[in-house]
Amino acid sequence: MLAKAFSAAVIGVNPTTIEIEVDVAAGLPNFTVVGLPDAAVQESRDRVRAAIKNSGFQFPASRITVNLAPADVRKEGSSFDLPIALALLAAQGHFPLEALQTVFIAGELALDGTVRPVSSAINIALAALQAKREMVLLPPQNAGEAAVLEGLTVFAPSSLLEAVQHLSGVNKLEVSVAQPLEIDADSLLNLADIKAQAQAKRALEIAVAGHHNLLLIGPPGSGKTMLARRAIGLCPPLSNDEALSVTRIHSAAGRMPKGLLRTAPFRAPHHTISDAGLIGGGSIPRPGEVSLAHHGILFLDEFPEFSRDALEVLRQPLEDREITISRARASVTFPAAFQLIAAMNPSPSGDWRDTSDPAQRRYLAKISGPLLDRIDLVVNVQKLSPEELTRTAEAEQTSVVRERVWAARATMQSRQSMANAFLHGAKLRKHAHLEVAPENFIRAAAKQLGLSGRGYDRVLRVARTIADLAGVEQIAEAHLAEAVSYRQRDW
Repeated sequence: MLAKAFSAAVIGVNPTTIEIEVDVAAGLPNFTVVGLPDAAVQESRDRVRAAIKNSGFQFPASRITVNLAPADVRKEGSSFDLPIALALLAAQGHFPLEALQTVFIAGELALDGTVRPVSSAINIALAALQAKREMVLLPPQNAGEAAVLEGLTVFAPSSLLEAVQHLSGVNKLEVSVAQPLEIDADSLLNLADIKAQAQAKRALEIAVAGHHNLLLIGPPGSGKTMLARRAIGLCPPLSNDEALSVTRIHSAAGRMPKGLLRTAPFRAPHHTISDAGLIGGGSIPRPGEVSLAHHGILFLDEFPEFSRDALEVLRQPLEDREITISRARASVTFPAAFQLIAAMNPSPSGDWRDTSDPAQRRYLAKISGPLLDRIDLVVNVQKLSPEELTRTAEAEQTSVVRERVWAARATMQSRQSMANAFLHGAKLRKHAHLEVAPENFIRAAAKQLGLSGRGYDRVLRVARTIADLAGVEQIAEAHLAEAVSYRQRDW
């Protein structure tokens, strides 16, 4: 007898519907899986056989053929265990074949029949919506992330036996409900913990408000890492579309969120990370840190200590807000609209020196000019004096700065439906229009600093953000002067 079930293969973050055909025929006992399966899918034969027996069902002594269609799409992972087992039991008559026609199924099986979690559950659920299926069966640990999708009913059997009883109508499962993931913004790290550093705090506020890239340069212990880690407390909550996009990426990476991720992600990889770990990779590419930081912050501490190759691959996503990874088996494009915050020492010893010092020049040269040109704000973070360290003056709380940042971001959204950092071409000229005096000022500054076309546009975007933080529509010379001050470097 022939039975069919439906699941999905996920390449990158894009799901493809997979039709699982199981044929049980007379002949010598054999169990074959075809349709371009990887080793994990091939091994499902042993897991399925043991799970069926240990769940109290008879495993057929027949010729069993499992076809995963379409055959030209690579299938990987253990998520096909549960649909293969259910289709095999349906072919034996344990429940009606029609019960499998309106449901998408994914789950790994333990040898005792327990259903284990899989990656990319929300992407599999999206495949069900695209195929106009009404239900999905997923492991209990994955049900929360899929239940956030409207128009889909999610059931979470904890075992193969529960799945069979549900499909046969003997014991219906309860519908899974998404649990909102709320984080108290006031519980995040507070800017008031950082003493002095007014200029660096101001630059951080501008950077987060406009989604601009920021580089902090200063000696050890000056507060660079403390500043960067407090940036996430200034970020606005993600919109529904942003939250869905971020959740899909984290799910594809195997992180199994319990629901929609509503807060901007903060990723801080170690400087020993490989190119593939940073941008993504694998024979079938998986998302890297730049994609896991999508709609959030990628913090690179000890910036020059990252390998030159790893840093140079940042150039494409910083400009295009996506990263394309090509492999022999697949070419995948991941979203990567992240905000870069980097921190570095001014020299190998950690202290400021004369920039003519060859050791310092070599150290600073690890950051290429084209990469630096993509950073909007460069700030020197000075070492605090003993008087500043012992001063108890009250600093601005994160909540106060956050109100200004959120108000500025709301202005950007109502005016152009995007952060200022993403303005290009005609949109930038329209929303960052300059009057005669400011235009003359920026022309003179561009000539003096030798700004590239990219650098000129980035100064305009930062000035637009500074004006939005001030609550004014027209960009003035003072806004441009502040923006230009963040483009100057000591080397």
